[in-house]
Amino acid sequence: MDEENKTMPGSPEMKLHFLDYWRIIRIRKTVILAVFLLVVITTTVVTYLLPQSFASTVRISVEKDTADVEGMGSDRVLGGFDPFWVETQFQKIQSKSILYPVITNLGLRRAWAEREKIDGELPIETTYLMLKRTSEVNQYRNTSVIEIKVFSEDRDEAARIANEIAKVYKESRIARQLDRLTKGISTLEAQLEEQNKRVVEKQAEVDFLKAKFGIHDMDTIMPLNAPTVEPDVLRKLEGLRVETQDKWKQIESLYTHLTNLSRAEFRKAAAIAHQDPQLDQLSIRLALAEEEYAKLGPIYAEEHPERRAVKRTIETLNQLIDDRLTGILTGLKAKVDSERLRLDDLNAEVEKYRKYEIERAIERRPYFLAKRDLENLQMTRDKLLNKIMQEKVDSVLPRSGIVEVIDPAEPSLRPVRPRKVLNIALGVIVGLVVGVGLAFFIEYLDTSVKTIDDVERALQAPVLGVIPQNVGYLIYEGPDSPHAEAYRVLRTNILFSQKDPSLNTITIVSAGAGEGKSTTSFNLATVFAQNGARVIIVDSDLRRPSLHKILKVSNAIGLTNYLLKQNTLEEVIQTTPVPTLDFMPSGKLPSSSMGVLSSSQMKELIRDLKRRYDYVFFDSPPIMGVSDASILASEVDMVLHVIQYRRYPQPMTIRAKQMIEKVGGNLIGIVLNNINMASDENYYYYSGQPDSAKDEEEDYEAINEAAKSGAKEKA
Repeated sequence: MDEENKTMPGSPEMKLHFLDYWRIIRIRKTVILAVFLLVVITTTVVTYLLPQSFASTVRISVEKDTADVEGMGSDRVLGGFDPFWVETQFQKIQSKSILYPVITNLGLRRAWAEREKIDGELPIETTYLMLKRTSEVNQYRNTSVIEIKVFSEDRDEAARIANEIAKVYKESRIARQLDRLTKGISTLEAQLEEQNKRVVEKQAEVDFLKAKFGIHDMDTIMPLNAPTVEPDVLRKLEGLRVETQDKWKQIESLYTHLTNLSRAEFRKAAAIAHQDPQLDQLSIRLALAEEEYAKLGPIYAEEHPERRAVKRTIETLNQLIDDRLTGILTGLKAKVDSERLRLDDLNAEVEKYRKYEIERAIERRPYFLAKRDLENLQMTRDKLLNKIMQEKVDSVLPRSGIVEVIDPAEPSLRPVRPRKVLNIALGVIVGLVVGVGLAFFIEYLDTSVKTIDDVERALQAPVLGVIPQNVGYLIYEGPDSPHAEAYRVLRTNILFSQKDPSLNTITIVSAGAGEGKSTTSFNLATVFAQNGARVIIVDSDLRRPSLHKILKVSNAIGLTNYLLKQNTLEEVIQTTPVPTLDFMPSGKLPSSSMGVLSSSQMKELIRDLKRRYDYVFFDSPPIMGVSDASILASEVDMVLHVIQYRRYPQPMTIRAKQMIEKVGGNLIGIVLNNINMASDENYYYYSGQPDSAKDEEEDYEAINEAAKSGAKEKA
């Protein structure tokens, strides 16, 4: 339920805003219609006065600068869509380098000078600007197809210019590319000639160094840091050195191992480590002797001659074996020393050759450096020569594919400018938008009173009546006047606002002049009088009296004469065509009597009129101008504030209301005057239209009865 209560008030508010907008449009419809017609008529006239223009379009396909076939050594790569490159072509097509030749080829300077009725020829710059203004260059979607559109009053001329632009652009592209190739080839040939000179100079230097160092042709095959002697010699020396070193290490290792063994271990290891036939025979004989000695042991005693002979043989063989082992060690030692000496000799030989090679390499380095530079120069020269040959071949290849005319321009059958329907439609839309916008802008600048809501919100006072425009005087129009109903509604609202029947003096005030307070006072008094009440209206506007003019009576004597005690009350009151309505003119105001309204005589007059009449109406000057209106507002029972619709700004009306309250006036309500009912029908309901005069009489009697009963209760 809370959600509904919160959201429901929002809808009326939105509806109210929409109605406010619609009200502004209705009120300002004259401004809107005037602006709308002005814009539409102007657009239509200008559209039909503009000369007709025809358009012709040529469509061309553009590619980057490539030949129709691949050149020598080229590898064609098809690039994707490049919008920046296409945009660049747009600018080139519209550049002077393209359009100037078009102007010259077609003779546009003289042709357009004749069309403009100018003697001679137009300046080339002027013609270029005219041509650029009448041509468009667009891209066809996201492709490399370009559309060149030309507008002209002559349909054939438009087609000729479009085709000529495409032709000149194509020729320019091809010519520029060929020019670049020609200049590039010339530059490359100059570089080639310079490179040939360098090659010749470097070749002479290489030949001189070759002769100086006695270098053989075979030596030139070797790299820069290669040795100068035969590679096999150094390789053999290095092989012998490595072989001798390995052999020396083996013998030295064997000798060291054998010398560290015991005699028994040495005998066993020597037979295996060193192959010696003599040692092998001695070992065999020793083994046989020991075997024989062992056999004789069970047979003979230790001292037996045979056993002793065998024993002596064994001892002799052991001595021989020991001597042989000693000889083997001595031989191994001599062999180790011999191999070491040989290894030292080989190391010295290799080192000698190495130093020799380093010296020769340092000595021949200038030659090899010069030779390397010569080879680099020759390689560069060969590349230049190859590049020149490729570019020369590429320069003669056809290049028709870089710009291809897809659809040539043809004369247009119908004019494309001006677009009458579109222009008029835009004029209608723009006129309507500008008119409505101007109406709202004027409404924004207008700070005057516009609606009843504005009045009640700003002044915090009720609106008792709404008076339409062009209201006449009811005393002459009669009670059946179409304007009388608005005043009857106002009278009814006043009676409802009258809390005490004894409060019967009313003054009508306004903030400024011309708001209709005098007419309102007179017609309101007339309505009260036509209903049977005894009414008097007093013209209290001493400076600019106007009520006597309405009644067409003399203003020779009146209020001022009575206040100055020059005449009696009966002498200054005049009758009117309405039997129950009397009138008191303002009279002539002497310059020495400016403050007569604030006198005690004025207060006595008000009390006397209250007793004599049912209702007393005082017409007053603008409250913002003089003090008379403020004095009247403080003296009478009720004050009615008249505000003219859309005349004065709201701050002025607010100030007027504050002045009434400041002097103690009893402001009962507001009257909106001069309302245009035709433009704002919302006020129709505030003006009211009763069903009959009988209803009006019944309302009036009910109000009087209610007022009398209220007075009795108070008494």
